[in-house]
Amino acid sequence: MFGLKSDWSVKANDRYFTLDDYAGAEPRWCTGCGDLAILASVHRVCREKQLLPEKTVSVSGIGCSSRLPHYMKTYGFHGLHGRALPVACGVKSRRPDLDVWVATGDGDCFSIGAGHWVHALRYNMDMTVLVFDNGIYGLTKKQTSPTTPEEYQTNTHPSGAVLPPLNPLTVSLGVSNISFVAQMVDWNPPLLYETIKAAHEHKGTSFVRIVQRCPVFMDVMNDEMLDDPARLLLLNHEQGIPVPDGVGKLFENQLDHDPGDLSAALGLATDLSKIPVGLLYRNPDARMYNEISSNGLDLSHEEKLAGVNEVLDKFLI
Repeated sequence: MFGLKSDWSVKANDRYFTLDDYAGAEPRWCTGCGDLAILASVHRVCREKQLLPEKTVSVSGIGCSSRLPHYMKTYGFHGLHGRALPVACGVKSRRPDLDVWVATGDGDCFSIGAGHWVHALRYNMDMTVLVFDNGIYGLTKKQTSPTTPEEYQTNTHPSGAVLPPLNPLTVSLGVSNISFVAQMVDWNPPLLYETIKAAHEHKGTSFVRIVQRCPVFMDVMNDEMLDDPARLLLLNHEQGIPVPDGVGKLFENQLDHDPGDLSAALGLATDLSKIPVGLLYRNPDARMYNEISSNGLDLSHEEKLAGVNEVLDKFLI
């Protein structure tokens, strides 16, 4: 090639993917919705990692967040309410070679899908779980969700929500064999991107709760957080989420937190005076599903299918 020295080598991929290769249909979320920032970060991570679109699958349940598979130019499964995680686990168990992303919301995951949420964390399959938590049922127009603030007026509770909101962090951290728990806000795109990137790089189930704006039905709660940055607590650590240059100065409150300390993570999750932002807990030694399935053997797709057929033959005799 003209202009290159003889001792140079050119290593070019056969295929290079741009953002357009991951962007599906035009997003139909409301203007100002935090879902848009999350989608943009997912597209960026796919582009940076050069994930094969035909080897990537996004799975969702029902809700505003669950529109994400439509906006990804990959394989996708838009399922039933609360059933994103069992479908994703099924996909991963049969096709461990696929890169599995789960998009779910506070109602989809923490209410009707709560049982699946807990056990999916225990199984610790290699997948990235993003919870779009806006504290309200947005798609069905302002009903109380498990994370709706107490006394907040909704269509199902006109006089205000009667119970304190569920704490997704304490529940997740209390599940046995948990391996990755992080929390982020949607209005800090650089840090959101780094969080989703770290979650994707983690081997095991990465659980990321994203505190997300709903400018139509939950503007009050989000306005309070945006107007008072002191409510946020940035978690710093060399094993945590990398903080891009200039982003740290946006956080008045910061804390050096070791993500390997489960007790400290639970303490941060329990303290409701501040919203921790970053990686709360990571355990790279948590047992993964592929280590305990098939008696720990790394079987091929054909071998697994043969095993299933053998079991079926016994039942049919």
